Amino acid sequence: MFNRTTKMIRKIGRLFVIKNRIEAFAIIYALALGGAERGKHYLDLYPGFGGRMLFCAAMVAVFMAAAKILDALTYERKSAAKPD
Repeated sequence: MFNRTTKMIRKIGRLFVIKNRIEAFAIIYALALGGAERGKHYLDLYPGFGGRMLFCAAMVAVFMAAAKILDALTYERKSAAKPD
């Protein structure tokens, strides 16, 4: 029973691992949609310069996360390919 449960937990855990660039770009796209939606709400709540700055901050956060995700994928690929 314990072995079957452990296998199932590992299979579910593998769903949350980004394996390739296509999956990374899908996640980045979803983050960008969320950031743009949040920025739109900022523009509604804070009209003018403050709202635009918060919109930019939301989008810059997405760009930073995207860069980190892509860098991590590159690092993972290089470390897996390099023999120890």
